[in-house]
Amino acid sequence: MSRRANYDNAVVENFFGHLKEELFNRVRFLDTDALKAALHDYIHWYNTERISTKLNSLSPVQYRVKALVAWSMSPHSGVSVRNA
Repeated sequence: MSRRANYDNAVVENFFGHLKEELFNRVRFLDTDALKAALHDYIHWYNTERISTKLNSLSPVQYRVKALVAWSMSPHSGVSVRNA
């Protein structure tokens, strides 16, 4: 495995580390439906509500939206923004 692949794995390992610490180590699930619902809720929270200091105190979704808006307003984006 190359160094690049190992670095790419770090992102996934970081997520699963958070998942284990914040969900699996704190809750015992009675059935797979409860586990599925908790995973769905956790992933939604992780992407839309969790504030990250590494992302300038924004959630991942907020950060992406802000970056896309900035990119679309840049002269090199190839996107034409006009007032309607």
